[in-house]
Amino acid sequence: MQKTIAIIGAGLGGLTLARVLQAHGVAATIYEGEASAKAREQGGLLDIQVATGQVALRAAGLYDEFLTLVRPGEDAKRVMDRHGTVLFDMPADPGSARPEVDRGELRHLLIRSLAPGTIRWGHKLASIRHRVEGGYDLTFAEGSAARADIVVGADGAWSKVRPLLTPAEPVYSGTLFIEIALASGGRDCGASVAAIGSGTLMAVAPGRGIIAHRYADGRVRGYAALNKPEERMRSIDFGDPSASLRRLADEFHGWSPLLTALVTQSDVEPRLRPIHALPVGLTWDRVPGVTLVGDAAHLMSPFAGEGANLAMYDGADLASKLVEHPDLEVALTAYEERLFLRSGDAASRSAQNLEVFFGQEAPQSVVTLFDRS
Repeated sequence: MQKTIAIIGAGLGGLTLARVLQAHGVAATIYEGEASAKAREQGGLLDIQVATGQVALRAAGLYDEFLTLVRPGEDAKRVMDRHGTVLFDMPADPGSARPEVDRGELRHLLIRSLAPGTIRWGHKLASIRHRVEGGYDLTFAEGSAARADIVVGADGAWSKVRPLLTPAEPVYSGTLFIEIALASGGRDCGASVAAIGSGTLMAVAPGRGIIAHRYADGRVRGYAALNKPEERMRSIDFGDPSASLRRLADEFHGWSPLLTALVTQSDVEPRLRPIHALPVGLTWDRVPGVTLVGDAAHLMSPFAGEGANLAMYDGADLASKLVEHPDLEVALTAYEERLFLRSGDAASRSAQNLEVFFGQEAPQSVVTLFDRS
């Protein structure tokens, strides 16, 4: 392929796309707004699915290296009610078909696999314009510019590329997360840390929940979750972290102190993470030379466990179509037909599961969900 390919965003989807293309001798350039690979922490654990994430890693030639990142024993699941009563307890499965890995470690594996110079760090896309003669002009916030025959938006929820294809924008789901964490040792919260078990705790009730993961080294990371209307969500002020955590704990009045200690004793600056989603079943008409992968194409809540997996699968699938089909538009059409089918199904399950976790039947609805899986 002689076309120049610009990938906007160095998340898992964009990195996988570039890696699989390079494995087939096709060059691509990734433009990433962050200054470096270590500019920010990359979040918690991911369970890598057999039919999506693992397929992508095999296509990228990185499956064996991925296995070295697996965290055995951390896939245990525990569901509690607000009183701290254990309703469901699934022990870790050493032979799990959906092994857990750290998102940051997986991202660094993909970054290291790319040819030097593939990623242009510090290049935040400012504008993109279709050229009459074909291809696109890109300008970046730091003042540089580039041209590309093919542009792939791998730039997440608030994609700058998506408007070329559809006016659809993410919509607030009504649920927001606030980050919580305990360093190793847990600031005298030993009983609360032990209550998590060896993996992930989900203590939920209608409209709220405390979700926490216990790492093998004793660290705890997670979220307090609340159903809040958008106007109330926007009014939350975390200017004073300690006072903010106390106010947050008030949202869990009547809950077991074993659970609320995970909030009040959190030693990380609380950050709001409103859960947004694109419309379920989003599609668009074919636009020459441009497409999307990952959250830019199908942003959804995390409750289907598919977001990162689909992003990598999207990247690998798009790469394979670009390699297989000499006609660019045939390749992009074939890719998008499959993209729409798989993302629509996952987005539907994600929306349903969000209601399962924080709807009126919680926590029993969550127990039923895990009993069926």
